[in-house]
Amino acid sequence: QVQLLESGGGLVQAGGSLRLSCAASGRTFSRYSMGWFRQAPGKERDFVAGINWSGGTIYYAESVKGRFTISRDNAKNTVYLQMNSLKPEDTAVYYCAGQTKSYNSRSSYTGAREYDYWGQGTQVTVSS
Repeated sequence: QVQLLESGGGLVQAGGSLRLSCAASGRTFSRYSMGWFRQAPGKERDFVAGINWSGGTIYYAESVKGRFTISRDNAKNTVYLQMNSLKPEDTAVYYCAGQTKSYNSRSSYTGAREYDYWGQGTQVTVSS
């Protein structure tokens, strides 16, 4: 089993940047596909970004493409989400998630049901 812990959330002005981190415990982390999701009050949990074990396969939600960057450092058991040009509509609780198998198709990353492990979330608030 693996445990995930997000950090790096906070309050930022529109146009600013934040870098989220997700630290994982588990001996097989380096072969997990990882994802970031977000959930605003009263809304569904939406896909943000996903990355396979090597970092060679990456997917983004259209709403964040060009602004957010997902990356991972397997030596540190950590996945990151660099968020630039933040907008008020990015305000949400951000969750990292992991899945034990890696696939190439976009659908294997964008669906929350594809993931086996979830962190507790970190709040991101973007002020206008």
